Amino acid sequence: MGHDLAQAFAPAREVFQEVDDALGQHLSKLIFEGPMDELTRTDNAQPALMAVSLAVLRVLEREGGLDLKRDVALVAGHSLGEYSALAATGALGVAQTARLLRLRGNAMQKAVPPGEGGMAALIGVGMDLERASALCAQAASFTDEAGQTHRQVLEVANDNGGGQVVVAGEMAAIDRVIALAKEQGVKRALKLPVSAPFHCSMMAPAAEEMRKALADAPINVPVVPVVANVTAAKVTQPDMIRDLLVRQVTGTVRWRESVDAMVAMGIDSFVEIGAGKVLAGLVRRINGDVATCSVGTPADIEAYLAAR
Repeated sequence: MGHDLAQAFAPAREVFQEVDDALGQHLSKLIFEGPMDELTRTDNAQPALMAVSLAVLRVLEREGGLDLKRDVALVAGHSLGEYSALAATGALGVAQTARLLRLRGNAMQKAVPPGEGGMAALIGVGMDLERASALCAQAASFTDEAGQTHRQVLEVANDNGGGQVVVAGEMAAIDRVIALAKEQGVKRALKLPVSAPFHCSMMAPAAEEMRKALADAPINVPVVPVVANVTAAKVTQPDMIRDLLVRQVTGTVRWRESVDAMVAMGIDSFVEIGAGKVLAGLVRRINGDVATCSVGTPADIEAYLAAR
């Protein structure tokens, strides 16, 4: 990803170089060429996705005259995307964000031994936060051969809206919730190909590492408010941003509520910046009345600037 972007635009190349320098690694080569198994490792994927998002934004600003403070009312990002959103607003520097995301990825990977935790997507009409929470509560408990009842970690990780909720927890509990969801007629219940149970209490060691890393991290007032994952509300105060980034590691990503909150604040147009089109799709499923577009390639940039 990002290869055509770097070839076409000098501002994009500058961002990729800045990230490479910050990490002391040719991450851009991995972003452009793979191999995919290395790129998708969370310690690489997190700064890589941020780099592509900020490269696109830098092009829009330099080549297209976009002024975030003038032209944008709010920003938001899903999980690691919240760091990209903060970097976009100037609350965090690009190099600083790359280093924080590298640390975050390593901390999340180390928090739970491989194979002990996982995530599952529950998808279908009627699947919402309340139903997913009830399934988690039921599947978290099990009775052993001696008749004793035990409880494992199983929590809602992402409330994505549009009939899609992601849960995270101990692997045996993930297997139980998938079976239970299918028994109860959920259209799709599937294990996700992830390396750890993100956004649940099993990530507490990673949250503590991020607390230490963010304690002295310089954070500026963003030029536009950021809608935070864990509160689904606007935030501008640096100390609050710092606290919310720590809480985000173990907390639910409240994406559906975030979109609803932005619409309630008068937002009627959403522009997804970076690789892929997942967030624009989620926004459309949450609220079909708003306009959405995704900008991640040179062709997308050209189309977006032409339509402005």
